Amino acid sequence: EKVSILENDLEVSLEKMEKGGYGLQNFAMFVHLKKTDTPFLECMQQADTFFQLLRAYPEKISIVRNWKEIDENWEKKRMSALLTAEEGGICQGEPALLRILYELGVRMMTLTWNHANELGFPNRTKEDNLCRGRYGLTEKGITFLEEMERLGMIVDISHLNDDGIDDVFYYTKKPLVASHSNCRAIAPHLRNLTDEHIKKLAERGGVAGLNYYIEFLAEGRTGQNRVSGIEDILRHLRHMKKVGGIDVIGLGSDFDGFDNPVEFQDASGMQLLAQAMEKDGFTTGEIEKVFYGNVLRVYRELLS
Repeated sequence: EKVSILENDLEVSLEKMEKGGYGLQNFAMFVHLKKTDTPFLECMQQADTFFQLLRAYPEKISIVRNWKEIDENWEKKRMSALLTAEEGGICQGEPALLRILYELGVRMMTLTWNHANELGFPNRTKEDNLCRGRYGLTEKGITFLEEMERLGMIVDISHLNDDGIDDVFYYTKKPLVASHSNCRAIAPHLRNLTDEHIKKLAERGGVAGLNYYIEFLAEGRTGQNRVSGIEDILRHLRHMKKVGGIDVIGLGSDFDGFDNPVEFQDASGMQLLAQAMEKDGFTTGEIEKVFYGNVLRVYRELLS
């Protein structure tokens, strides 16, 4: 079913983004490895959808590939759309396919989603055998890391298991991101970052994008309590600031990637989060860093 990017019943649309004061949105191509035998083809079909939908509204949003284009849109108060990939397995272990993704405009990629692939292993549940013993990146995963840094594609450690994240820090030099991950000390889900990884991310000049999914915000919330509240997000904001400093925090949302409601509803309600941060004692400068400044700093450095 074809959905309009301009207006729809989803959490993200151009109209909702405009109301929420968006400057840039990452649009992730996501492929479920267990549901396809042709992950790269499916990825290309999603890329085709991305280009068709976004190019229909050039006056509102423009597809970007580098910092210069982002900066130009920012000056014109026009939104930017950055293409990303959420599942390194779409490349089927072939560096050539990674390079094709880069040529297509993909500027960020997670090494895994929720399934092991040619590059590494995911963080899922404590019962998952993949999380026992040491399961770092594969040799191919390390090769991909080096090629991503050479190309100028941002390495995204969200979904990767702890050993894999340690390997990413060991084998890379540039800033990197956890595009949609929270604090494990606040909500003990393996998808969240340990304090040690938050510190390392901060030391590297990277950013963690806060995720609004209730499972990653709070433990044991069921039924009518499965609403992602602003206070839930603030708890992670406060902890991440305490552990890694304000410069490590961004907004990852994961809008349209989870099934529970959010207190401020969708992309149009972002001012409510900003107001709550101000009431909680965050300064104007800190709020601006979290909402856009920190991510733009990373993009300026890595996408030039």
